[in-house]
Amino acid sequence: MAAPTYNDAMAEALERLSTVGYEHGTRTLVNHAPMAAEALAHMGYTEAVSPWLDRTLTRHVYHEAPEPRWRLSPDDPAEWRAALGDFSRVGDWTALFARRLEEEPWRDVLALWWPRLIPGVLSMLGHGVIRTAHAVRALERAGEEDRLQRGELAHGLGYWAARYQAGPDATGGAATEEAGDAMEALDRLTADNAGVYATARPRFPVPLVHAVTTPAAVRLVSAYVPARQRWPSYLATAEATRVMRSTFAAGSAITRPEPPADAPSAAEAFATAVEIGDEHAIKLAEVAVRLDSRAPDHRYAAASHTANRAIARFRR
Repeated sequence: MAAPTYNDAMAEALERLSTVGYEHGTRTLVNHAPMAAEALAHMGYTEAVSPWLDRTLTRHVYHEAPEPRWRLSPDDPAEWRAALGDFSRVGDWTALFARRLEEEPWRDVLALWWPRLIPGVLSMLGHGVIRTAHAVRALERAGEEDRLQRGELAHGLGYWAARYQAGPDATGGAATEEAGDAMEALDRLTADNAGVYATARPRFPVPLVHAVTTPAAVRLVSAYVPARQRWPSYLATAEATRVMRSTFAAGSAITRPEPPADAPSAAEAFATAVEIGDEHAIKLAEVAVRLDSRAPDHRYAAASHTANRAIARFRR
């Protein structure tokens, strides 16, 4: 039997996840299932998506998908601003974005809401923007008319808005830099943070992963937003990942360590991440392959390899 196509694998995944909420457990842990499923499918591991979902839906006790309670108007700034960061309104936020995405092209919706949400890129360790990025890539690939993928973008944006917390001010220099500089700066930021992860070896391996996956997500989406929004996006992301590094890798310097002789390639590290089965390992490894293919840098594979070993030990 032929392997499922990307679109078929994602359609099945999103149908199965349609009743699953945004978080799981009692400690406000994020639902990574749609993100990891998309990373697997994007990497060509479409046959692995359904078995991986079987395991994660058994392993975690997910909250139920919340229903909308009150209609949230995008045309009333006072109303929607008051609802930012109010997780009790997550169903309302998702419904707002679902309506907008039914009525307008998704790029127009993104262009309007991206600058409103990017100051909160640090919210929930970047998970709002990361879920949004996976949804954007999937929607671009599936096409504007794909109902399930539009719905997933609504979920990504809705979760981001409902968990929104404004980060530190990061507006300096926004008017003086070019959009292309922002894309290159996001690439450098991601590579530098990958180097930090590879050498810091944090006691708890998961949180610092987001210092790599968050700027990679912002870089991915920045290709689809107006150029004028890119440098402010970089500034907010740089500040957010500075906070992550100072919190989870205090004292670690940004360096360019030499790769060990036995270091795997990024693709080999991804295959190992799939064997481990951890969502963070999978998403980090996909980022490593994606960015290394665009601008080769051994720090990506080193970070993925370090995470694989640490997360595998942590899961025992």
